[in-house]
Amino acid sequence: MIGVELRKLALRPRVWFSVLLLCLLPAIVGVFLATADFAPPPGQGGAFLSAVVNDGALFPAAALALVLPLFLPIAVAVTAGDAIAGEAAAGTLRYLLVRPVGRTRLLGAKMVALAVYVTAAIVIVVLTSLVLGVFLFGTGGTPGVAGPGGQPSGVTSLSGQSLSSSALGLRLLGAVTYIVVSMLGFAAITVFLSTVTDSALGAALGGLAALIISTVLETLDAAASVKPYLPTHYWLSWIDFFRDPVLWRNIDNGLLLQAGYIVVFFGAAWANFATKDVTS
Repeated sequence: MIGVELRKLALRPRVWFSVLLLCLLPAIVGVFLATADFAPPPGQGGAFLSAVVNDGALFPAAALALVLPLFLPIAVAVTAGDAIAGEAAAGTLRYLLVRPVGRTRLLGAKMVALAVYVTAAIVIVVLTSLVLGVFLFGTGGTPGVAGPGGQPSGVTSLSGQSLSSSALGLRLLGAVTYIVVSMLGFAAITVFLSTVTDSALGAALGGLAALIISTVLETLDAAASVKPYLPTHYWLSWIDFFRDPVLWRNIDNGLLLQAGYIVVFFGAAWANFATKDVTS
């Protein structure tokens, strides 16, 4: 069942189009940075952009900072909203359930396919931005020129310490893992909405509404008591992987919060879908 869902995702042009758009935004920003030949002042612009001009190996981190607040959640919401509601709208959900496939198994396969999509999209963004960053800015501080032996001579963490290429790779891996878990927490909300309605667009818009509400509440001092429980509250804590030493407190809190969202909303989706009268 999981293989079937993965094939369906791989054969949908809009899935690849969404990945292309995710890669396109960092590419556009990178080209403008390279042609302008100056970076935003430290503390201004997106995270890591001020350091990218001096070392293209940091461009994947800058790319993650660019796509995470808005573009990646939109892509996740559209894909997750289509999970169940899209099948119902197309009239294929009833035929899927006629086969000896339990609803729990179907819903689980949908979530696994979503996890693969999110992971693949983020990894593709990281790899394409790494190639582009090294091509445009070089490594080790000399644009267009790599370090000795063609290898990065080391990058500087947000705390000012030098990081080896292997340390940078491990921190990127940690950041990617953290972002995947964060997006799965958001996806679980949208999948639940996808079991409530037969409109994939409605489920996606519902997920985006949750995103907007959470983002707005983050800016309000009056909402201080609920901020630690908002789905977007710890999203940017992946940046702490690039400090030395790594600041684990917010990362741990973020992982725990997203695990709660996954359990609660996947459980709600299962409870609703397991008892839902499927007529389409």
